[in-house]
Amino acid sequence: MKVDKVLLVDDDASIRRIAEIVLSKLKNWKIIQAESGTKALEILKEEKPDVVLMDVMMPKMDGVTAFNKMKESGYEMTPVIFMTAKVQNREVAAYKEMGAAGVITKPFAPAELPGQIERILEEWAGRGNPLCFKP
Repeated sequence: MKVDKVLLVDDDASIRRIAEIVLSKLKNWKIIQAESGTKALEILKEEKPDVVLMDVMMPKMDGVTAFNKMKESGYEMTPVIFMTAKVQNREVAAYKEMGAAGVITKPFAPAELPGQIERILEEWAGRGNPLCFKP
């Protein structure tokens, strides 16, 4: 599976910056940043990322709402990985049942982030989902 472009959505600029440094340096992925779900929806149409890393809790439009709007807009096959500090087994199961590729716990270990993303995408593909679908 080849990832070239990641849309990183988080209202915390420091988290966006750390993730961008790690993913661009360790994997040479292009990172597009959005500080809100609203901004992510605008960027999504133009950039067509291979995967979206989305914070769950954001002001104005939370990650779940943005995810649902993505699906309504024809991006249901673009894998979304939620990032959240609130990780209970039932919540992870609920996110996956909604159609999310997986969940990464925050705070994350920067050096482990690329591997976590790749494992989640492999599981996503193993559930019969296409990889890197771009409408």
